[in-house]
Order: sequence, then C-alpha cells, then structure tokens
Amino acid sequence: MSSSNRINYLTFFVNGKKIVEHDAQPEWTLLWYLRTITIDQAIKQQSYLGPELSLKFGNLEQGFQESEHTLTGEFYIGGKEHFYLETNCCLAIPHEHGELELHVSTQNATGVQEKVAAALGIPSNKIVVHVKRIGGGFGGKDSIRHIRLCIAISIAALKLKRPVRLTLDRNVDMLISGQSHPFKSLYKVGFTSSGLLKALDIVLYSNGGWSQDCSVPIMERALLHCDNVYNFKNLKCYGRVCKTNIQSMTAFRGFGIPQANLICEIVVEHVSSYLKVEPIELRQINLYQENDSTHFNQILINWHVPKMWNELIKSSEYYQRLEEVKRFNRENHYRKRGIAMNPTKLGLGFTRKHMYQAAALIHIYRDGTVLLTHGGTEMGQGLHVKTIQVASEILQIDINLIRISETATDKIPNASSTAGSVSSDLYGNATKLACQQINERLKSLREEFPEYNWFELISRAYYRRINLSAEGFYTTPHVEDVDFANNFASYPYFTTGCACSEVEIDTLTGDFHILRTDILMDFGLSMNPNIDVGQIEGAFMQGVGMITMEEIIWGDEQHKWLEPGSLFTQGPGTYKIPSFNDVPINFRVSLFKNAPNPFAIFSSKGVGEPALTLSTTVFFAIKKAIESYRHDNGLTEYFTLNSPATCEKIRMACADDFTKEAVGEETYEKFQTNGSY
Repeated sequence: MSSSNRINYLTFFVNGKKIVEHDAQPEWTLLWYLRTITIDQAIKQQSYLGPELSLKFGNLEQGFQESEHTLTGEFYIGGKEHFYLETNCCLAIPHEHGELELHVSTQNATGVQEKVAAALGIPSNKIVVHVKRIGGGFGGKDSIRHIRLCIAISIAALKLKRPVRLTLDRNVDMLISGQSHPFKSLYKVGFTSSGLLKALDIVLYSNGGWSQDCSVPIMERALLHCDNVYNFKNLKCYGRVCKTNIQSMTAFRGFGIPQANLICEIVVEHVSSYLKVEPIELRQINLYQENDSTHFNQILINWHVPKMWNELIKSSEYYQRLEEVKRFNRENHYRKRGIAMNPTKLGLGFTRKHMYQAAALIHIYRDGTVLLTHGGTEMGQGLHVKTIQVASEILQIDINLIRISETATDKIPNASSTAGSVSSDLYGNATKLACQQINERLKSLREEFPEYNWFELISRAYYRRINLSAEGFYTTPHVEDVDFANNFASYPYFTTGCACSEVEIDTLTGDFHILRTDILMDFGLSMNPNIDVGQIEGAFMQGVGMITMEEIIWGDEQHKWLEPGSLFTQGPGTYKIPSFNDVPINFRVSLFKNAPNPFAIFSSKGVGEPALTLSTTVFFAIKKAIESYRHDNGLTEYFTLNSPATCEKIRMACADDFTKEAVGEETYEKFQTNGSY
C-alpha cells in the first residue's frame, strides 16, 4: 500500500483460489471481477439458481452414430423489456379493523392479496384486491417483482391511516421490475445428407438475475419447446438458470418459449446452410406428423401443421417471391432482400396442475340484466369480451345485457394468474358452468311459460323464489405436474401456426423494412376473429421488437463505459420499441379453417402468445439478406448472428471493406457487436 493509503496491488480469491491480480486498476475494472453480470461469468463461477433440468428422448448416442454429418454451435439471445403503456402502480386504502383495499395493476390479484397479507401479518380476508383493467402486462405484472411495491405502500397506508398511491416512473419501472431472460445455447446436431434430423443435444442457460422469481418454470417451458415442430428422433436437452448480480428477470409473454423456438430454428438453419438446401425444404421433411410423440412423451393429435405449411406456401406465393428476391439481389449491391418461412407450436397452460382452475360468478337482477365476475384480469386481450360472449350464448340473451364490473378477490377467491394463454379456456368454461346452472333452474319456468321473453321469465323466477345467482368452477382435465425425472409433461393442446416474411436491408446502415408478412394460425373455431387477429398482429410485432431493435444494455465486460451492473436502457430515449414504420408494409393474417379444437371452450384455442414466436421469420429473412451481401463479397461460410439483430449487428455482419477498416482484417468476417447476455 502506498503512503497515500491507496491500494496499489490487489489479489482476488474465490473459494480460496486466486483468480486475478491487478496493479492499481480503476475501481470499475476491479468491480467487474467482483460482480457476476453475464451468463458466461456465471457459468465460469458456477453461479446458479434452482436445480439442473434435463429431458432425454430416444437414444442420443445411436442417433449420432446414424448421422452422416454433425454440427456444433452457440447462440445468444438478449433480454427484452415489457414496456407496457401503464407502468406498475397501486392505490392502498386503509379501513377500520385493519382492513385494506388495494387497487392494483396486476395479472395476479390473489398473489398480491396473499403476499401483502403475509408481509403485514394479517389474514387474507382483511385484504381486498380490485383490478378494473390494466394497461398491458405481458408477464411483467405476474410475479413477486411488482407485488413488492404493493407491500411497501400497504405498510405506509396502514401506518399513516390514509390512502397511499404509487405509480412508477418509466425509468424506475425498467430498473426494478425485471425483463425477459437472456439465453445462451450450445448445440450439437446430427443429420443425414438428405436433411433428416437424427439427433440433437442442446444446452440452455438463462440469466435469472439475483433471485429465482419464476426463472425455473421459464426454463422448464423452454426445454419443453426446444424441438419446436420438428421430429429430431433422438433429443437431449439440459438447462440451468444463472445467478447474477443484476435485477431479477421475470415472466414475459411466451414464458421461455420464444427463446427456445428461435434457438431450435437456428439449429435447423445451420443444417440447411451446411447442406446448401433451402431452409423451407429442410423444415418440411422434418415436421412432426399426426400421432408423433414429442420429446416429453405427449402424443400430437389434431395436428394440422403439415397441412398449414403447404397452404401457406401457396397463399404466400413463396417460391415465386423467392425467385424475385434472388433477382433483386443480383441487380442491387447495397440493398438486399431476404425471405423466410417458419412454423411454430406452443403448449397452452402451465407446468403445475393446481393452476388449471377457475371460477365465475353470475348475478341476474330483476330487470333482466346480468353481472358476470370471474378471476381473470382484462389487460387488452379481450378476456372480458369472450366470457361475455360465452354467457350470452349459453343464456341465449343479448350481449348488451351482460356486464363485467371488475376482478376482485372478495368476489372470486384463489384465482390463478392470468397467464399462459389459457384464461379464455378457464374462465370461459367456468362462466359456461355457472350459466348452465341458471338455465337448469329456469327450465321448468320455460316449459310452463313458453311465450315469455327473457325479462318476463326473470321477473317470474324472482316471484317463484328461484336463485338467480350461480357460481361455476372449472378444472382442466387430463393435465398433470411436469415431471422431468420421468420425462413427462402434458398440455391440454397446442396452438400452432406458420408465417412467411420478406425484408429489405440497407447494408451500409443496417436499417431494414418488412416488405410483407403472411401469417396462418390455427385457433380452432375462433370465438372472436377480430380480437384474435388483433392478438396475432400485436404479438408478432412485439416479437419483431424482441429479435431486432429492442436491446437491453447492462454495464458488463462488453460495455465497460458503463458502471458495472448498471442498466443503460431505462426509457424510450435509449430503448427502441417497434413503431408504425416497423409494421410490415403488406400484412396478411389468416385463420386456419375447419379445425375445431375439442379441448377448449366452443372448440376455440388460446391466442395470446403463439404468434409472437413467428417473428423469427423476420430474423431469418434479415439473415438471408445479409448472406446475399456477404456472398457478393466472397464470404460464403456460415456465420452467427446473435439476437436481437439490431441495425449495428446487421451492419457489422455485412462484412466488407468498411467493417475491415473498423475492426481489422483478422476479425471482420465474424465480428459482431456484443449485446448484454
């Protein structure tokens, strides 16, 4: 130590082992060795959350032996902010006898009630949580991340004996509420010369932040979807959640499935590049067929993906447009186009059986109007509209006679979180059961007075002392807890779809435009096509943001100009979400016809999350456009493009004399800007 009491020489030890020595380095440089920020740092330090997770299907060793070729690779996916329009907010109003009324922007009213009660040391029956509607959730208002705020202001409200309100500023919300999980994947794939996928060995790591939150179930869902729609014959997947010194990551729309889907498609695209065949052809010959088994031993029934795939090839005019793209690329040097077509499947629901339950409450008033209450949260997805439609259909009355006031824990207790794209199924069926009870009670009156209209019937029922309130309680059949030890999981059904996207990039700036996107989704017999198409468009564009422009930047080893562990992207000034100009110029959305789903309300399907995964078509179309430019410059080898494909990454992947001058001749071919993972 010098005379100025400044440390000139430091030695760092971890578990008794010397890891690094520094001589009078700046404070931040030293902090990078003390803090675990990235996935790679966590792996090196064996810093993990939760258990090891793995699934194994078939005989992996034999699959590789039967393979004529093998490839290995690694791939990174950055995190994404929810960026709901309404930030986390809560109003706490104290009442007599220690009672508390909470008005919260939440997807999980029961969770708020239970956690606040536990923190305050009071029973749940003294706390009522109200949710009128919320301004977007996307998973960010589901877990403990936002409930902490409710706890804080509840304590203040009871202490001060007056209402307390808290609404987070955008930068604070982004700093503390958590984002989607960054992922790293390592893979080895075996295949034949004809393109048949014989074996896949894949390892997934996610950055969970400092606490577990819901990171383990997210990793479970990712491992259950790392096959996407392809029959790998033999598959082994392994996953770990990394513990790091940044804010805890949380649920996001898709719950790990968008990351797994993109990683799987990277594997398929790598194989097609190696074999020099069109990716669409490789995908087609490896699609699951009816009655095939997934790698977690669920048999695929009512499986329409092969038919949908062929239908979209025709309706999107894929092969004709592919030739037009090739012609455009031959005639243009600095502007390039790409086209890609991908399928998807998404298992609807949860990995825990107890969450598949729902209740609904029906009150019919003497004037014939109906008040419907259920446990789900309306956050713009149209849940209230769909449950009202169910009640209208079962009671055979005008939809305008039915109203939903709010979601409240004193009306519907113990409700599962509104998540997993199954809320319409759960609360739709609960509403159906409640209405059927009403119909059963009115049956004798209808037979006695067949000429009565609805209003006369209800008036007569009141004077006959018939109960005009009913509760419906629904539990989803044939589902169980996920069991990784026995390689087992079960979903009520899968929502599937296919998409085709064409893009044009500016190779000198990395800017791009989506020229056209065609989407075909299997939603069974859609209860409300207008809502469902809107959900497809919104989910797709949110996915476009996730895999292109939305990049979370942390102070890590790749961004040493930031304080270690600090979040740079704290608002719209540094974090870009898709806008009107980013929507496909030609956006075509269709619903697959004549495919009723026997496992959901009115033969429909869950719609909230699946279309988000189809944004991978934009990612691979961009990569195809980059590939064309690289080929013009004599670079024909396969290259990795990590996600998100920001304009910086696109520009640097378009390797040429400009990038050579920027980063040097030795690295320019494979150089790409590094994100925070």
